[in-house]
Formats: sequence, C-alpha cells, structure tokens
Amino acid sequence: MKDNLIKPTKHSIIYNDLYLYACLAKYPITKGHTIVVWKKIVKDLNLLNKKEYDYLMNKVDEVRKALLKTLKIKKIYLMYLDEVNHVHWHLVPRYNEKGFNIFNHTPKKNIDFSLVNKIQKNLVLKI
Repeated sequence: MKDNLIKPTKHSIIYNDLYLYACLAKYPITKGHTIVVWKKIVKDLNLLNKKEYDYLMNKVDEVRKALLKTLKIKKIYLMYLDEVNHVHWHLVPRYNEKGFNIFNHTPKKNIDFSLVNKIQKNLVLKI
C-alpha cells in the first residue's frame, strides 16, 4: 500500500477519529483537494458493512459541506478510486471549469496547509 495513504503529514489533517481521517492531498489536483481514508485496511468499498459504510459516507458528506463553505464554491467531485486497494474518497473542488477539465491539471506537492484551520471551522460534525 502506498505510504501517502497511511501517513499523512500532521499539518494536513482536517479530521481524525477512531475509524477514519480526512486530510489535504499531498499532490492536489485543485486547491482544497481532500482525501477521506478509512483507517482499517479494507480493499474495496463493498467489503464495509452497512454501519461502517454509512459512517464513512456521513463523514465524507460533512467534509464536503465544509469544503463548499470554506472555498465558496458550488461543486465538489467525489471520486472513489481503488487503485491502492484501500478504501478512501477523493473530494476534488471544482472551480469555474466544466466537466473533466480539472483532470488535466498537473498535481504539485502541497506545501501550504493554511486551509486546514479554515475547513475545520466550517466542519459541522453529526453525532
């Protein structure tokens, strides 16, 4: 498994609990690109039980809403990619672009984590 999924930099962590964490991507496609990672090694989304799946998706939605509010945008792409055999979601903010144009961006290493505190302030957690 890729090391960047297991060990995010501590400055990139937006949310962390017993089951999952959310962090800014190390190599974002767009500003605010966030990854929500299930901590337990599970190779595919369909292997989560209903309770785990619902928990994960509620957290993805909470992080998505915080990103929308923080970045003042209208759209976040949710991408489930299983190329590393570890359940995780990519939340990719869409700015004023159409369709798949954001995927033409060349990711660059993220060195600015100033968004983390702003996103955390807008994160409304359901209990």
